[in-house]
Amino acid sequence: MTEPMITTDFPGLNLVHRGKVRDMYSIPGHEDKLLMVATDRISAYDVIMNSPIPGKGAVLTKLSLFWFDLLGDIVENHLITAKVEEYPEACQPYVDHLRGRSMLVKKTKPLTIECIVRGYISGSFWSAYKKDTVVCGFKLPEGLQESDKLPEPIFTPSTKAELGNHDENISLATMEKIVGVERTQEIADIAIRLYQRASDYARERGIIIADTKFELGEVDGRLILIDEVLTPDSSRFWPEDLYAPGKSQPSYDKQYLRDYLSSLDWDKNPPAPELPPEIIDKTRERYEEAVRRITE
Repeated sequence: MTEPMITTDFPGLNLVHRGKVRDMYSIPGHEDKLLMVATDRISAYDVIMNSPIPGKGAVLTKLSLFWFDLLGDIVENHLITAKVEEYPEACQPYVDHLRGRSMLVKKTKPLTIECIVRGYISGSFWSAYKKDTVVCGFKLPEGLQESDKLPEPIFTPSTKAELGNHDENISLATMEKIVGVERTQEIADIAIRLYQRASDYARERGIIIADTKFELGEVDGRLILIDEVLTPDSSRFWPEDLYAPGKSQPSYDKQYLRDYLSSLDWDKNPPAPELPPEIIDKTRERYEEAVRRITE
């Protein structure tokens, strides 16, 4: 296995953003494009871990490319190409590092809203429900158990936080004040349609997509699907054959890592604790199993 990619450095390209996982570069002479590189960094509770997950960036890229293709008729996406030989000349010295973990994409204006769709009640949504059956402005049925399927998928937006801070769930009414009533409805409709198509497909392959987060941007006023799509970083993937409501579910995503971190005496703020080799290996195996089940 090649060395994990923790950070990137491509002289001749301009680093414009370093996120929890992805590094974004502008390319001289191509102002309408960006190079998006998925590293092997992993975050949990909005904190970047000190230890990478080898091969993770390649898994995220392969899955995103698969979903861009499957969902392309629902909404336009930002992908130009993932074939490194077709990248601009300034990228060519780095193709060995970029192959399999990068995309050349259209430059967009990202929305300030995270587009979350939930088909099952889990995570922070379950924690909120236990306190009040009205969550993010939605009145949910009484008596739901952890991991229960919701009557229908719901769109629950959040505001984007700066690196190191936590995103904040908001109601649709609050979102309407930020982006307008019509835009809110358009975004919600797109997100629900994307989730339903992907959820139906994954279910045929033995995976439940409990919830997921989409990123949308704008180009000339049009909504564009951007960033990663339906990966173990942005979604909860549960094996259908082990699904049992009433408890937390085994998963193909980073919930395994979160569960380990929750067992520690750690306040979920930097610095992150060191990860034991077995936690790194088990997390990597879950990511690889997700991409195998969905794409093969």
